[in-house]
Amino acid sequence: MTARQMKLGAFLWATGHHIAAWRHPKAHVTAGVDIEHYIRLARTAEAAKFDMIFCEDAAGVREANVNIASQTSRSIGFEPISLLAALSVQTSHIGLVSTASTSYNEPYGLARTFLSLDHLSGGRAGWNLVTSASHIEAANFGATGLRPHADRYERASEFAAVVTALWQGKLDGVSGPGHDGQSFSVRDPLDLPRSPQGAPVMVQAGASDVGRDLAARTADVVFTAAQTFEEAKAFYTDLKGRLATYGREPDDIKIMPGVAPIVAATEAEARAKHEELQELIPDDVGVALLSSYLSISDLWRYPLDGPLPELPASEGMQSRQALIIEQSRRDKLSIRQLARHFAGARGHWRVVGTPAQVADELEARFAGGAADGFNVMPSYFPGELDAFAALVVPELQRRGLFRKDYEGTTLRDHLGLKRPM
Repeated sequence: MTARQMKLGAFLWATGHHIAAWRHPKAHVTAGVDIEHYIRLARTAEAAKFDMIFCEDAAGVREANVNIASQTSRSIGFEPISLLAALSVQTSHIGLVSTASTSYNEPYGLARTFLSLDHLSGGRAGWNLVTSASHIEAANFGATGLRPHADRYERASEFAAVVTALWQGKLDGVSGPGHDGQSFSVRDPLDLPRSPQGAPVMVQAGASDVGRDLAARTADVVFTAAQTFEEAKAFYTDLKGRLATYGREPDDIKIMPGVAPIVAATEAEARAKHEELQELIPDDVGVALLSSYLSISDLWRYPLDGPLPELPASEGMQSRQALIIEQSRRDKLSIRQLARHFAGARGHWRVVGTPAQVADELEARFAGGAADGFNVMPSYFPGELDAFAALVVPELQRRGLFRKDYEGTTLRDHLGLKRPM
């Protein structure tokens, strides 16, 4: 038997995941609308044998209270499924995963779109299910406001069930059962054959209790955020422990926390790279970004060098809010310090060091039962993706922790997932 190996996703985001990436002298400022830029990133990730590339989405201008230059660099970009369709003909093996919201789509159309991408790519597509927690997005779809958290997940649960039935050919109101539920009514089967991989891969990122239950029932991959080993292991243990309730086995889900690595040949060089990026964050940008994730509009009225105030419950991203509040209390960070730290990777784990040091950290969480792999979030593109591919991947391969070549041609092959019946 081969030893267990970690899975890696390359999380693509225009100029990079650091809020000040667009200000870095080596960043590609107009990356969001440059297809050649994305082709280069996809091919870099594929050459390094990543399992997948991942593109998130938000159907609206991001963080409306962040200054205009930062906002523009993060908001201008291709619709991700269209982008991945273009990348499917520029790559041959790497998985292609995109976010699409259950709040502002319909199951039949979304199922058809992702199954089309799956056939175009030869079985490499995946859908990241999100419920949309942004008031900005809600305003763009005629909604009167953001749906309550519980309502969003009730809709998402039915949505996922309909999409899964369509992908598996189990929904046909003409000759068999259709679907007539609380939120959706669907009669016809899809006008496409079954996926080359059985069904596109289902990805989720909800970390609330109801989000974990939905993932345990329906997800193949779970993206998550965890600052500490203890947080990551607790999430991993809890989610894996829920699978038996739904007749599933622990290896039926791959849990891939986000990680924002900054790597260089020496530790001093890596830390200098990190500090260079941190110095590019204006306080107003960092605090505004923090405010948007905490769903609080008046964070500025509190002393920036004082602690985070007690915050009321919101209908926003509850798991991310809890993570931020926990870190502020645990590390005794001021609002200014918390904002600067959060702006670097939006609450995800950050690792700075040499290839061996970064590999050590990844191996500790992987071997320690806190992750099946990682969703890699380079601080700026193309530089930090290039550095991870050139420096960290060979170190992981040397340790036997990551593949040297693809085991198959589909995304399910890469992830070691069962083909759905």
